[in-house]
Amino acid sequence: MARVTVVPVMLILSFFQCKTLFSTSLASGQPDVVDVLGLHNVLQITKHESRIILSWNNNLTKEETEKYTVKYILSYKFFNTTHERKERLQGKKKIIRLELHSGFNAKVKTQLFAKETEDVIKESGWTEFTYKAPPVYIQNLSCIIYNISFFNCTWHIKAEAPKDIQIFFSYRHIGKYFACQQYIKNARKKNIGCHMKEMYFQPSRKINLNITVRDLRNKSRGLSYYKAFTPQRIEKLNPPINISVSLENRSVKIHWKPPPTIGSASNKCFLYQVKITDHKIVDVTAEKYEYPFHKPANKCAAQVRVKKEICIRNKIWSEWSEPVFIHDEKAVDVMLLSLTLFFLLIFLGGLLICACRRYRCLEVITMPVPHPSDNIRTWLSADETHHQKQVSMQMEMHSEVTMGIPEENGDKNIQQQKCLKESVLEDL
Repeated sequence: MARVTVVPVMLILSFFQCKTLFSTSLASGQPDVVDVLGLHNVLQITKHESRIILSWNNNLTKEETEKYTVKYILSYKFFNTTHERKERLQGKKKIIRLELHSGFNAKVKTQLFAKETEDVIKESGWTEFTYKAPPVYIQNLSCIIYNISFFNCTWHIKAEAPKDIQIFFSYRHIGKYFACQQYIKNARKKNIGCHMKEMYFQPSRKINLNITVRDLRNKSRGLSYYKAFTPQRIEKLNPPINISVSLENRSVKIHWKPPPTIGSASNKCFLYQVKITDHKIVDVTAEKYEYPFHKPANKCAAQVRVKKEICIRNKIWSEWSEPVFIHDEKAVDVMLLSLTLFFLLIFLGGLLICACRRYRCLEVITMPVPHPSDNIRTWLSADETHHQKQVSMQMEMHSEVTMGIPEENGDKNIQQQKCLKESVLEDL
């Protein structure tokens, strides 16, 4: 059940922009201040879970509200923070979400404006109020969505927290309740985080966290803390994909594609950062980047990361992509050609060696010439002796024939004898 506190407040309105302020703390219950016109204000505080509904009213007459434009200045600041929030409202209500804060200081004042000129005609003094919430035992709550469907939340337990407490985590989204799948524990076995997977989110619907602190020795109702996130604000994107780098016309050209996301994938939603070796990081909104670069250094690489910035503000950068190295295209072509020829020669050489081993080509080539056996040697020597005897017999027969020819034919015989000798020698 929501609790309502009604606190009477009197605002002082003075003419000619002269104001006299007599304010007291509403939380102390001191008598209210009444201005000379007898205007009264009533401040109402309604608490519902982590929401504090702060509303106020005054007894301005109908004529005054019709004659002037009534506006209210609200200022509030949470405990243990320095940031003060200020708003100008026309309504008489403001919802303040406590989340993990243990209270706040608030103040409000009324202003009357001339409808024609919007000049301030009257202004009240500040009416202050302090709200103290139950103690908060956790701090540094951080949640992240990654890989589309993984959800992680972590928190720290304050030193002043009781020793016997345990922390439980759940959340509501699109009307459904989800309990923690796997708790992350510290050395004292206290829950300090929650890991969930295969969870799917609608980007336009908030995630409403419920963190409950319970005393394990006491079965009374625990303290609950609430916090809401928009899914796209806590999504950590994966690095960009399909990154290509080329060196053309004395400049580096880098192209990429955005990673998958649970929200809008419009090109206008992403902010990129490009990092090149020995150069400053550059913010880029397009899916390409070109940079003058005459002679790339050794091992010069490019990397890209991304976050959502335009459609919805997100402070979480993705990890850097894997480095893509930059080379001169001509040098790369020569290198590739050399490596191709080298490996081709190695392949052909290996293939030749395998073929020679398979068909024993080397054994045939390197086989020694065998020496003739003793039988062959004896046969060769006998054949040579027989040939010599035959030649000598032919020589003797020719000599006898020559001696029987007349002298007048001596010259012809001599020539015939020479020819015969030459033919015999050729046979040898």
